Amino acid sequence: MNPAIGYAAIVAVALVSVLIGFYGLRISRTTSDFYVASRTVPPWWNASAIGGEYLSAASFLGIAGLILLTGSSAMWFPIGYTAGYLMLLLFVAAPLRRSGAYTIPDFTEARLESATVRRVTSVLVIVIGWLYIVPQLQGAALTVRITTGLPSWVGSVAVAALVAIVVAAGGMRAITFVQAFQFWLKLAAIAIPVVALLLVTGAIEPELPPAQAFPAADGPGGLDLYRTVSLMVALLLGTLGLPHVLVRFYTNPDGPTARRTTVIVLVLLSVFYAFPTLFGLFGRAFAPDLANAGDADALVLVLPDRLVPGVWGDLLTALVIGGAFAAFLSTSSGLVVSVAGVISQDLLGGSVRGFRIAAFASTAVPLLVAFLTEPAGLAGSVGLVFAFTAATLCPVLLLGIWWRGLTARGAVAGMATGAVLSGAAILGGALVTTSAPAFRAVVEQPAAWSVPIAVLVTVLVSRADRRRMPRGTDAFLARLHLPERDRG
Repeated sequence: MNPAIGYAAIVAVALVSVLIGFYGLRISRTTSDFYVASRTVPPWWNASAIGGEYLSAASFLGIAGLILLTGSSAMWFPIGYTAGYLMLLLFVAAPLRRSGAYTIPDFTEARLESATVRRVTSVLVIVIGWLYIVPQLQGAALTVRITTGLPSWVGSVAVAALVAIVVAAGGMRAITFVQAFQFWLKLAAIAIPVVALLLVTGAIEPELPPAQAFPAADGPGGLDLYRTVSLMVALLLGTLGLPHVLVRFYTNPDGPTARRTTVIVLVLLSVFYAFPTLFGLFGRAFAPDLANAGDADALVLVLPDRLVPGVWGDLLTALVIGGAFAAFLSTSSGLVVSVAGVISQDLLGGSVRGFRIAAFASTAVPLLVAFLTEPAGLAGSVGLVFAFTAATLCPVLLLGIWWRGLTARGAVAGMATGAVLSGAAILGGALVTTSAPAFRAVVEQPAAWSVPIAVLVTVLVSRADRRRMPRGTDAFLARLHLPERDRG
């Protein structure tokens, strides 16, 4: 691969993103602009921005790499990622927008009338944001190393610096412009190469015959039932607690537009995920050596150059490199906005200056972690973040919206239980050396047991503490569930 292609693609995407971000700076004037874009983002625009920040390194590179490694069992990832938005549409989108909060801690504090709940929620939002940023920086490191030959750390530092600058300069208003552009860039960058590969692969002899590339053992009959169920629990419920996704619903003008935004997102994600899935299938037939070399996540980056000769292959490679870099930038930007919003509100007075300081601080910690840890598979790493989120923020959010019996003590107990259980499983999964398949499955995919336990603890403690139910519960729930025009 010609390093000049990688340099050109990365510089072009970075330059356009910064220019769009600084355009957003010109119209970012108020604190509301920085936190929620003054709640004026229309559905199509907001849906594009959500697609931009949601389609991360795991979506653009990781899914194809995981399909290359494991076959059809990896297809549960795009299904779960997309279906999670259906859960958002049904249970969260409109009520959350009607809450009027700026951040998830704002919501939990208002719902439960407790500063302690707010502090616990704030810590979880920051931890989840940092855990999610780390795979983005590691994906950027992989992309820069593969495409330019530069040291891996250059990619991580470049993404962290660009994100911090754009977010600090214009906040939510600026990155909404940037992420909407980056979604359509990512869609073009993954779809056009797939169409090109469909046109040329008919004339190319696959490296593996179909029986070897797609063995029966990797089909549906070979799926591990527990792992599959646990993964779907993590992806479906984890989406409901992702802070950078939830904050987007605060930018809609009202509840109905939040629902329309979610429907559009479902359509956009369904279209997008067809293409990395096809990339993974191409990889199993035409690039099986990448699985053996441990570079499965690089499949999307290198396959066009292998199969399409000449200048057209160079152009396709430049396109996918640009799309990959856009994925790292857009997801990291959304995460930094959500984390910086919480840090600024809780520690720095909620001012624009505090938000800007928090934006730089929010990139420094995950950058350090990315330097100190060995990268794992991108899709698997993000899947563990979903499992952690499903066991911590998701229960308190769903119960807070739909169950009047939730109390502050119950919420704190549930979030703490979910954090301890899923955190211990995630750390333990990296340390477990036993070959017992059942034990490894339980540790490596904890959502199937950690989420029910966290919910049970939340409900039991709330029931035992029912006398401390917030006095304003009924009024707050009416605000969440009644359309604005129907409120008394």
